[in-house]
Amino acid sequence: MNKNYVPLYRKYRPQTLEQVVGQEHIKKALANAIETDRISHAYLFTGPRGTGKTSTARIFAKSLNCEKGPTISPCNECENCKNITNSIPIDVIEIDAASNRSVSDAEEIIQNVAMSPVHSRYKIYIIDEVHMLSTTAFNALLKTLEEPPENVIFILATTEVHKVLDTIKSRCQRFDFKRITTDDIAKHLRYISDQENINIDEDALRYIAQNSAGGMRDSIALLDQLSVLNSADSQITVDDINRLLGRLSFDSLTSLFEAVSVSDQNDAIEKLNEIYDSGNEPSQILSNFLDYLRNALIVKSVENSPENIVQLNSEQLNILKEKVMNIETHQIVSLIDKCAEYIKELKLSSNPKLWLDIAILDMSNLTQNTKLEDLSKRISALESGSSRPMNVSSYNTPPSPVMKPEVKRVAKTMTQKNENTDEAPKTSQKETPIPQPAKMQASANSASSDLWVQFLNGVSSFPSRAILKQQAIPVKLSADEIIIAIKTPTWLSNFGPEGERHAFLVESAQKLFGTAPKIIVRSPQPGDDKLRSEAQAQNVNPEPKKPLIVENNAPGKEVVEDAISQAEDSEDDLDFSEDEEISEDQTLDDKKKIEVNPKSDSTFHSDNVNMVMDLFEGKLIE
Repeated sequence: MNKNYVPLYRKYRPQTLEQVVGQEHIKKALANAIETDRISHAYLFTGPRGTGKTSTARIFAKSLNCEKGPTISPCNECENCKNITNSIPIDVIEIDAASNRSVSDAEEIIQNVAMSPVHSRYKIYIIDEVHMLSTTAFNALLKTLEEPPENVIFILATTEVHKVLDTIKSRCQRFDFKRITTDDIAKHLRYISDQENINIDEDALRYIAQNSAGGMRDSIALLDQLSVLNSADSQITVDDINRLLGRLSFDSLTSLFEAVSVSDQNDAIEKLNEIYDSGNEPSQILSNFLDYLRNALIVKSVENSPENIVQLNSEQLNILKEKVMNIETHQIVSLIDKCAEYIKELKLSSNPKLWLDIAILDMSNLTQNTKLEDLSKRISALESGSSRPMNVSSYNTPPSPVMKPEVKRVAKTMTQKNENTDEAPKTSQKETPIPQPAKMQASANSASSDLWVQFLNGVSSFPSRAILKQQAIPVKLSADEIIIAIKTPTWLSNFGPEGERHAFLVESAQKLFGTAPKIIVRSPQPGDDKLRSEAQAQNVNPEPKKPLIVENNAPGKEVVEDAISQAEDSEDDLDFSEDEEISEDQTLDDKKKIEVNPKSDSTFHSDNVNMVMDLFEGKLIE
């Protein structure tokens, strides 16, 4: 073992702000702080792994404690700079919060903070992965972070800033590190390769950069691993990287995709067995095939410069463009959906090869599958009564809302009341128009109901759409603001701003209105009825083209007339149970003592139920 060997990611760790790759906004801010002597007592560095958080913290500490400083260009030769470079904990103490997360560890920091620096201007604590500290340890540090002793600075680093207490974040200056661009990573890898005499081609360097998810450390570590293949006779290529990482080659994936896209199951299973017999694991095969399908979708959909998005060279890009010419976009999306589902099954299966075979055979039945999917969507559209044209790439359309039984009870109760009156039935053939406000309210409710159905149709996730139909109450639907009330706390948090299903609401709103309205998801509130009525009134024309006419012999005529009569009588604005009979000599106070079912509030019912209640000015009787 060579004791002098140093991994490349450590050997080429930046030692000055100028050497940090990317993060220009952070380098400028820290340099200005040093030059203007505006040093804060606490900093919070957050961002993905391998983007330079810890390295920047060390450089900042050097800049402040260098014997020639404070300076934005530390000398790296004085004792203070060397101690920081070699992680010697004299005045700059690095703490890993993952292994020092208890209250006792926090209390030890608090006790040592009171001691003055030994050789330097500042005593600096760099706490890495600070989100791993326990809540009690966080609370113990609060006072010290807010008012540390003179010449003490805290630099906190984390990849998961959402786990850090707000009380901690509010006491720090926050700097967000961004993912490093592919071009910047590839350029830095070329510099290291030239310094280390690693013979590697440009496509391989860019391939490494694209697979590093914006992290410089991972890229350099992979280049270090590839350096063992270095040879003066031949360059390291993308195929070498795939073999070293156990990834499938582009040619193997292309042959498999070609068989799947033409629905040749015999050829597809033959190509699959060749790939499997080469030593590739089922999960790796499907994962690589999913990446290939992603590239195919981008090449099919993006016309301008897809090479900047996909992980392919120009030759491979031209091959893929040719392969996707005879396949539709919705078919590629269907393959992606199936591949993703089978990857989930593989993780749970005790026989991965079985599910791998099933996955490829199922996907290679592409033509028949997409025809069935299209037919299913068209049938759903017909069942829902939707007049909206359907295409093969649209989402499943759920059935239209069904009228609840409560609506029938509203009409039945009001009809029975009409039969019990002493007034003789009217026999005049004169047509009776429905009062204009009632008609307008009905139109508004109908428009609101249709808008809600359209909103649900735009929810791409079928489970989320089903949950919304059962649990959600549309309070307001407009291009500026959408308010949805959800009764169950579990689903309320799921669809809330921080919930995993909130993105489906945003997606549907953009489809429906063409904009991104403000979306509020909350519990039902007493004022929802009024807010809904105001929103509905905006969707109806105040001057209808033709009033609604109901003839004497039309079904439900008595119910309409009774609704008009009740509108003129303010004493009939009370709810009573169907099973209770109220005698005429009972006083109004006695009537008020009868308990009204709280569920009669329209907040708890669908728009269809509320539409009928508003039309007949009735109340829902349980």
